[in-house]
Amino acid sequence: MFAASAPSRLDFGGGWTDVPPYPGERGGFVCNLAIERRARVTLEPGPPEANRLPLVSAALRRAGYEGRVTIASDFPIGAGLGGSSAAGVALAAALAAATAADSATAQAHHPHPAWLAEWSRAIEVDELGIAGGRQDHYAAAFGGALGLTFGDRVSGDTVLVEQIPLSAAAHAALEARITLVYTGESRISGDTITAVLDAYRARSPRVVEALDRMGALAREMRRALHAADVTALGALVDEHWIHQRALHPRITTERIDVLERAARAAGAQGLKALGASGGGCVMIVSDADDVARVAEAVSPFGEVLPWRIAARGVEVSQLSPDA
Repeated sequence: MFAASAPSRLDFGGGWTDVPPYPGERGGFVCNLAIERRARVTLEPGPPEANRLPLVSAALRRAGYEGRVTIASDFPIGAGLGGSSAAGVALAAALAAATAADSATAQAHHPHPAWLAEWSRAIEVDELGIAGGRQDHYAAAFGGALGLTFGDRVSGDTVLVEQIPLSAAAHAALEARITLVYTGESRISGDTITAVLDAYRARSPRVVEALDRMGALAREMRRALHAADVTALGALVDEHWIHQRALHPRITTERIDVLERAARAAGAQGLKALGASGGGCVMIVSDADDVARVAEAVSPFGEVLPWRIAARGVEVSQLSPDA
């Protein structure tokens, strides 16, 4: 029996620029941060359980492995935190360990995080037909703060990973000054992504310009993290939200708009919805002196979720039979 876990993430900026065909044509960039809200997978040999999830069926089929899988999470489903990708990466790690144990190929016990990220994404895109990008899988596989470069003018599949070192001051300031709120609304990720991609392919000036600026802001966010400047990060997040919501009317909701007004009135410096939005979670950056007031102000419109940085990405271990 194997157990694996992988973190979800906060996407500071650049989301959508990792979704083809944009990265292959214009080059994408994402800045994100893994958090200790994890998907947890256990895998053991045996007959398949009834009514298993499509993700599980697809992963087992692709790995050529038959077993029983359980998945649990400590984040709300549909929260815009990249939770399905975290589950996919954790399952990929467990399957890699199990198949290596069966074949006595020790090297395969610890595949490179990038391999796990790409394997997990292939399940979503190739097996399940889910439109989406790569950033969530890389956050789950690597952990920590990442600057991710996607594609170039030659190949849309190129991914360069920069693991951004966080000073003790940056680590503490991020955890102290960012409020995470779950709106309780279901996201419409797939539909929203498809609509935005259609507009990009049609070369809508509004969408192309917004995506270009979002990627540029993500690069500036990387520099802010290197400088441990959370105030600058908050301002960049705030501008990003302007361009992000310009992509499609369904990216924001009435609840998010009300929450935003309450947060700003309480002193928020910057905020944005996470993931494809249409609901899910909102991330708010405030001055340390204003965090408690902001959290109280937004609590009528969603659940404030405690969180902390996940310095490590996916982890896998073998369990004893009686565990």
